[in-house]
Amino acid sequence: MAYNVKRINPLDFEPRKAIGVSLPFSGGAVFNSTYLSKDAIKTNLINLLLTGTGERYFNPGLGAGLRDYIFENIDEANLLRIKSQLRQNIEIYFPTIKIINLNLSSDPDSNTINFYLRYQVIDTDIDDEITINVY
Repeated sequence: MAYNVKRINPLDFEPRKAIGVSLPFSGGAVFNSTYLSKDAIKTNLINLLLTGTGERYFNPGLGAGLRDYIFENIDEANLLRIKSQLRQNIEIYFPTIKIINLNLSSDPDSNTINFYLRYQVIDTDIDDEITINVY
């Protein structure tokens, strides 16, 4: 009988060791820390989604570039292009993330893009979702 082993990051067992930085930067010491892998992964994905393509100096390919489409006519072709670009970026920068559901919608009257991502981290129990509205 096959048994699927789930991995747990060893740092998750050490509650006093910070793993990453939480968003938004509004803590007492400029930023708040994340102490669990689930929170660090979610924050890193949000950072990827909100970063514009070319915004990072030493890694210009990093970023989803969602803001680039705000003043474009968002039709089905553009939504498919954005979806494809997002899937590609997540596969490159987060190879352990399995996308369960990726949904994009737009409201042309208010120039917004609504983004929903449900994901799972391979070989772990981490299953989470992100919802972002870009204005």
